[in-house]
Amino acid sequence: MLTGKQKRHLRALGHNLKPVIQIDKKEIEQGLVDETSAALDHHELIKVKLLESCLLDKHEAASMLADACSADIAQILGRTFLLYRPAPQPAIILPRPDGTPAGKR
Repeated sequence: MLTGKQKRHLRALGHNLKPVIQIDKKEIEQGLVDETSAALDHHELIKVKLLESCLLDKHEAASMLADACSADIAQILGRTFLLYRPAPQPAIILPRPDGTPAGKR
């Protein structure tokens, strides 16, 4: 579970990202879950876009995909959302849950 400071940090990093995954009328299938999981393995933080033809609610789609990929939702804004899953060797350093910067104690 991400804290508010961690979500804010991820939102700042995700602002300039282009959507890597798009969800259309086929909705959430195993192929989409596999593709999203592979993208998270490679990038850690990805942007997902719901196309107009998607019948799912944005909150429902974000939660279903995040649960299927064991990821956290960093942001839902309009028809896009950010998913985050840390890699075994994380490239993104999050602020600590207690609020102190990552490099200090």
